[in-house]
Amino acid sequence: MTYTLEVCVDSVASALAAKRGGANRLELCADLIIGGTTPSLALVRQVKAETGLPVRALLRPRFGDFCYDRYELAQMAETAAALVQAGADGIVTGVLTPEGELDVDALRPIYAAARAAAKAAGRPVVCTLHRAFDVCKDPFAALEAAKALNLGTILTSGQAASAPAGASLLRRLVETAGPDLEILVGAGVTPANLPALAAETGAHAFHMS
Repeated sequence: MTYTLEVCVDSVASALAAKRGGANRLELCADLIIGGTTPSLALVRQVKAETGLPVRALLRPRFGDFCYDRYELAQMAETAAALVQAGADGIVTGVLTPEGELDVDALRPIYAAARAAAKAAGRPVVCTLHRAFDVCKDPFAALEAAKALNLGTILTSGQAASAPAGASLLRRLVETAGPDLEILVGAGVTPANLPALAAETGAHAFHMS
């Protein structure tokens, strides 16, 4: 069986290393050591030019929680468009309410800005919900909200510290998501445990750093 292997990188050097190691898609960020923040536009352009791989750019303005004020949200929408204009094939982001629900009203204009930029460029863009999903209070409500936003991917560990620990929920998410919403399994994924994770979860897409 063939899998999608996405690797999270934060430099041209790590992107090239990921390509050599067999990655067929990249998530690009800055500051990976603190969990990742938005990469520079210059880095997006360089990684696209040097690797030729699909690149999904993280959109996270700061370290910390996923509750943002209106200024940060406005910045995120503008930056989403700029990342796509710089060549990003996808946007990876997430916003939560203080109650732990997916903030659909906040996310809608961010994804819309990315899609508008992609339309202007004459190419598609994939919108991804990142591991903010893993701290949502109801994963299935968040999954349905993601479907309503017409997202392409949810990156998740099954709301556990690692994907192997979350395998049971991951299987249920894969089954519920259906064919049009990719469940991208991340956290603690290694070449050694990937075959077992695939068998346990039914997933076809995996994420590692």
